[in-house]
Amino acid sequence: MGCDRNCGLIAGAVIGAVLAVFGGILMPVGDMLIEKTIKKEVVLEEGTIAFKNWVKTGTEVYRQFWIYEVQNPQEVMVNSSNIKVKQRGPYTYRVRYLAKENITQDPEDHTVSFVQPKGAIFEPSLSVGTENDTFTVLNLAVAYNNTVDGVYKVFNGKDNISKVAIIDTYKGKRNLSYWPSYCDMINGTDAASFPPFVEKTRVLQFFSSDICRSIYAVFESDINLKGIPVYRFVLPSKAFASPVQNPDNHCFCTEKVISKNCTSYGVLDISKCKDGKPVYISLPHFLHASPDVSEPIEGLNPNEEEHRTYLDIEPITGFTLRFAKRLQVNMLVKPARKIEALKSLKRNYLVPILWLNETGTIGDEKAEMFRKQVTGKINLLGLVEMILLSVGVVMFVAFMISYCACRSKTVK
Repeated sequence: MGCDRNCGLIAGAVIGAVLAVFGGILMPVGDMLIEKTIKKEVVLEEGTIAFKNWVKTGTEVYRQFWIYEVQNPQEVMVNSSNIKVKQRGPYTYRVRYLAKENITQDPEDHTVSFVQPKGAIFEPSLSVGTENDTFTVLNLAVAYNNTVDGVYKVFNGKDNISKVAIIDTYKGKRNLSYWPSYCDMINGTDAASFPPFVEKTRVLQFFSSDICRSIYAVFESDINLKGIPVYRFVLPSKAFASPVQNPDNHCFCTEKVISKNCTSYGVLDISKCKDGKPVYISLPHFLHASPDVSEPIEGLNPNEEEHRTYLDIEPITGFTLRFAKRLQVNMLVKPARKIEALKSLKRNYLVPILWLNETGTIGDEKAEMFRKQVTGKINLLGLVEMILLSVGVVMFVAFMISYCACRSKTVK
């Protein structure tokens, strides 16, 4: 009888040990299987999850505009007074709803080429007025419809998953021809996705044709987005700093910049990229810009939460599931004898024209699909691993304690 009981206790302990070992083995094996599956599904080729979402995201993307209306144009023209502005908006358009076109795979260098059509549909219900509203602003033609962006040529990741979605060439070139030195390089992806297995220490590089340069984002915080754990990456203020504060930015400083010896910051001269028009890009309301830039403009209220740019990245796949891109278009205005309205000016102004907020969030249907196909399976596997390991350890310890107790009683 005692032998049967002891044998049963030993058998229980052995089963517990086997479960614990199996749970422990399942951890690296499971991680390996997940990694293998992810590497297969994020490749940009027909039949993968990534390709289907890459061709047409299905995410509702809106681009909102706020127009800066000048309240005192006569005072400015006659007395060179501070410019008083008042933002009017938003005027909202649905954008990025068109699928990529001219998709061509190149199996030799493992790249895929495409163009991204630009379309915009006005959304009256999300706007304060109509497209026929009038404003007192500087004359600046702004185009966001019936054009295409590209050609982009990106790596499909088939030979090296760490390069997936990274831009090889833009409009047939690896450089922009706008900036000197390394500032002219086209780095990273287009920010719609990044190579998988994103770590918090990684600096995410991406190229934006809107601002005619490559830029980067750094990790800020963990976020839960519709039940999906994501990493929030933000554009740091250092990216807009002057060369005095950040020497890496020296090649973004141009001769026509309004600052003295490039000591001002937070504004980027993209006139060379815009056919010579005196266009300057900044964050809305001159967020992260030096005080001398905004000093001649009254009516600005920079706010970190409303005016910064961020990306919410699902770290395992590298997909961007939510984003907010905010930027401001400004014009440099200088005294000009041949222009009646400008001939009496006694100083230069960097005048804000408009700022935009482009946002997109994964839809409920897509989020549910993502939870089932990616995070749900990973969480389930992790749960099974922990249950097996925990139950196995508890069984082993419990049965061994019981066995030892029985043995001591038998000896006595």
